[in-house]
Amino acid sequence: MYNESDLLYEKSKRYMPGGVNSPVRAFYAVHRNPVFIDHAEGSKIYDVDGNEYIDYVCSWGPGILGHCRKEVIEAVQGTCSKGLTFGAPTKNEYILAELVQEFMPSMEMLRLVNSGTEAVMSAIRAARGFTGRDKIVKFRGCYHGHSDGLLVKAGSGALTQSVPDSLGVPEDYTKHTLVAEYNDTTSVEKLFGEYGKEIAAIIVEPVAANMGVVLPKERFLQGLRRIADQYHALLIFDEVITGFRLAPGGAQEYFGVKPDLTTLGKIIGGGMPMAAYGGRRDIMEVVAPLGGVYQAGTLSGNPVATTAGIETLKLLKQEPGLYSQIEAGTKKIADTIREAFGDKICVNQIGSLMSAFFINEQVVDYKSAVRSDTEAYAAYFNYMLGQGIYLAPSQFEAMFISYAHSEEDIRRTCRAITQYAADMK
Repeated sequence: MYNESDLLYEKSKRYMPGGVNSPVRAFYAVHRNPVFIDHAEGSKIYDVDGNEYIDYVCSWGPGILGHCRKEVIEAVQGTCSKGLTFGAPTKNEYILAELVQEFMPSMEMLRLVNSGTEAVMSAIRAARGFTGRDKIVKFRGCYHGHSDGLLVKAGSGALTQSVPDSLGVPEDYTKHTLVAEYNDTTSVEKLFGEYGKEIAAIIVEPVAANMGVVLPKERFLQGLRRIADQYHALLIFDEVITGFRLAPGGAQEYFGVKPDLTTLGKIIGGGMPMAAYGGRRDIMEVVAPLGGVYQAGTLSGNPVATTAGIETLKLLKQEPGLYSQIEAGTKKIADTIREAFGDKICVNQIGSLMSAFFINEQVVDYKSAVRSDTEAYAAYFNYMLGQGIYLAPSQFEAMFISYAHSEEDIRRTCRAITQYAADMK
């Protein structure tokens, strides 16, 4: 018998590819129809059929404070009453930029945009404009949005044989994108040994979170900083996921590595469409109207989104115990999975990010991640959803914990994990 979510999904498929506006939402990887959400509050989301779930997706990261934080909602409502968009400067843009720079001093100058994809695309353009070079190095398994030049995978031959990872992307768009192996500085050194004078930048997720959560090995990020400096290239940290998640200053604060450019998204808008790119002042001064690198956007710095971002970042400053609390909750869930499943699962956890890979080996890169048992994950996902616990509908996405998750939320989640593991034995 169809429920309301199923009926909405059937209607949506008439008008949108797969019935969704972002592929993972279709729930294809977990072999069921998606759940349609009606509203949310705190750590919970509620579907159109009235079911309640403990939410561990948190809109893929920005819900670090939980849903519908009163201060954020009230501030946004106040701004909406003044107008939604002007296409002209507002005070909020300056206030948000100042707050971001306070959290991340490496971002001496920044530009607000509307999505992580746009931020990364613009940062790479700035890097190329500043260095006068065309090539960039990215890592297999790291996702930096869906712009043409970054939808690449390594070919079957040498690492440098980059081919499009999507139909509709001409090979000419990806010929300047070189693909290295995450956690392997040797693969990066080989690329620079051949193309060093042509490489504008290295771009990396400092903690990979789009092949599941994969932590950087010790000295890996420091190694990238060294290589970039050696060849006078730039180092770009894509902190769309890790920004404000691992620490107030993101992964660059957590690991003590300073990038030349940083891209941010998700949390910076407090749940509204918002992103940013920025870095060293001399680099950012190549961006129009100061320099010859063009980038523009009517909705960039939108007053509603900047309001949500300002209030969210202010609250992060005011909650000194936030990071230790959410990390403790995340660690408890991670430890429960390890204890319940033993060597059948690899759990990678850092701060409030984690992934449970259904594989009996350590996951340290793309090659090991894709060996995971996706069917086992699908079964686990569906069991947990039935217990009122909403996880990422894909083995290769992160689990996010928020400040709103209570001790009872964590206990209930751990009980469900333990019960599922026991039933599987």
